[in-house]
Amino acid sequence: MEALRYQTVSANGMEFNVAVAGSGDRLALCLHGFPESSFSWRFQLPLLARLGFLVWAPDLRGYGRSSRPLGVKAYSLENLEADVAGLIEASGAKQVLLVGHDWGALIAWNYAMFGRLPISRLIIMNVPHPKLAEKALRTRRQLAKSWYIFFFQLPWIPEWLLARNHCAAIGQAFRGMAVDKSRFPDEVLRVYQDAAAEPGALTAMVNYYRALLRSPRRTRHGAPRIETPTLMIWGEEDAALGKELTFGTEEYVRDLTLRYLPKVSHWVQQEAPETVNEMIEAWLLGKDVPFAVQGRPPGSAP
Repeated sequence: MEALRYQTVSANGMEFNVAVAGSGDRLALCLHGFPESSFSWRFQLPLLARLGFLVWAPDLRGYGRSSRPLGVKAYSLENLEADVAGLIEASGAKQVLLVGHDWGALIAWNYAMFGRLPISRLIIMNVPHPKLAEKALRTRRQLAKSWYIFFFQLPWIPEWLLARNHCAAIGQAFRGMAVDKSRFPDEVLRVYQDAAAEPGALTAMVNYYRALLRSPRRTRHGAPRIETPTLMIWGEEDAALGKELTFGTEEYVRDLTLRYLPKVSHWVQQEAPETVNEMIEAWLLGKDVPFAVQGRPPGSAP
């Protein structure tokens, strides 16, 4: 594992620990998910820097060495979107590529709809559009898969269980869900477990879910269509979010490119970085985005 280069960035009244690569006035802002950190973008930072971007992968608020505000309300989507706008402002960038996975993807979806500052391109990994997620949560199938969201609403018990044995459950979340478990050796899991074991970190991480259900849905009366060109990459073996949640995304995104990765789990950019990077590079360069079809090399069409 190569060491990432970090710097502290002040934005939206917070201090963010940001993994940095590249330079210039085109920003690629990479938002991680739960229970990850900026480290989850370790394979994409060099690629995006090579393509001419200043790449920032922050530890989101409450994670890692970034500011850890107290209280559930601090982790509302409105505050998380404001963090994105603040980071864009702090970068001084003229163009912005917003990249998100898991919770980072949910933030990115919402920012693309409601964000204060414009973005040029959007990459989403393994989280459905918020309107499709809302529809899915009305079904028994998805409710059963999303049980943990409701468990996380309990006070202190989730933190207590996640903290046991030096946050062993955090490591198990990666290796247990992964198809290719070799992508998550002990030294990788230790990075996430050590970060989660920091005082107050688990409560902050779980508060994202608490705030999600306690805040009014901004898409209740409809969602503005996203005009930003969007690449959506989806690992088909996601144990928590079914492939069917992507169906109908084109209704909400005008310019959508959607690619599936067979035999890849929720942790798509870490488990299949070569294929993910190939897709990202082709899309950013205006080339045909390769398909990843089981039994065929990633670059071949089905």
